[in-house]
Amino acid sequence: MTSVALSPPAPDFKTIAPDNWKLAIVVGLVVSVLATLILPANAAFWVVGAMAAMVAASFVVNAYRRHYYGGLLVSPAIAVLFVMNIFPLVWSLGLSFFAYQSNQQNIRFVGLRNYQQLLTNDLKAPELWANLTNTAMFVVLTVAAQMIVGFLLAVLFAKQFPLRKYLLILVLTPMMLSVVAVGVFFSYYYDPTFGLISQVIKAWGGEQFILMSNKTGAVAGIVFADAWMWSPFVMLLVLAGLVSVPKYLYEAAAIDRVSGWRRFWTITFPYIRGLLMLALLFRTIEAFKMADLVILLTKGGNDTMTISYHVIRIANEQNKTSEGAALSYLLLFVVIVLTNLYLYIANRRSQGA
Repeated sequence: MTSVALSPPAPDFKTIAPDNWKLAIVVGLVVSVLATLILPANAAFWVVGAMAAMVAASFVVNAYRRHYYGGLLVSPAIAVLFVMNIFPLVWSLGLSFFAYQSNQQNIRFVGLRNYQQLLTNDLKAPELWANLTNTAMFVVLTVAAQMIVGFLLAVLFAKQFPLRKYLLILVLTPMMLSVVAVGVFFSYYYDPTFGLISQVIKAWGGEQFILMSNKTGAVAGIVFADAWMWSPFVMLLVLAGLVSVPKYLYEAAAIDRVSGWRRFWTITFPYIRGLLMLALLFRTIEAFKMADLVILLTKGGNDTMTISYHVIRIANEQNKTSEGAALSYLLLFVVIVLTNLYLYIANRRSQGA
């Protein structure tokens, strides 16, 4: 007869044991909250870290005693995820309820005052809404440009023609570059003295052309640079759907003499619709975080300040750490709402199809 190792019974909630993860979570939360409210920032940081380590250790001991070896195998990945993502996220959320500046040591609890000032203060609220409006403008323009250009490129490269693979590599190159490299390249490209655009216009009209001299030109320059860099990403997703369309469907449509427009809507579009929606979601989320190209090309001038750049200026340049954290979570809330709205519309369309 073979003996089966039985797992020990789970400890009671009130039992003090190294594998009692429920009690560890409660103690960790209580001690962390008290330490954050009472202790100085440096001491509270290490206390919260110690409580997190205690909770993690209780989970590991519990998994080992009950033979949850699968959980033990993924525990290193979970630990890295917690340290690199979850803990900074929770810490910054807690910091948004305090008055704290990175160049000062004092910190005090203020509750929702940071959020209230951002939304209702006569000096801060208009600037916040103006930057949010600029961000929405960039989201609409850049995402629309990327979707249109990416779709047209995908239709082009779905066909076989000479030098196709070499041209495809060339088109994909912008997506492989760093944003800093793209920003520096376009800053030279738009330069009024020796930039290509200015030189061409000067050759025809005899005057120097300054693209970034007004808001319209500055917005157009940023949108063009962003679309140049990320349209290949949309192209890749759409191209994956185009090459997956069975050839016999097109052959049957040709026999039935179906028009090209109807062939696209009845055969091609159903295969790429999901990938187009995925590209729309990804690029919309990324467009909300646009700050790097704005910093490199305009530094927020000509009324091109975005909400992400505004967060950077508040948190880093003005050292208003808590206010920057609060604004970051307001932005996160907007992105979550838009994402859920997008998923709701996508699900409704898929159910109705």
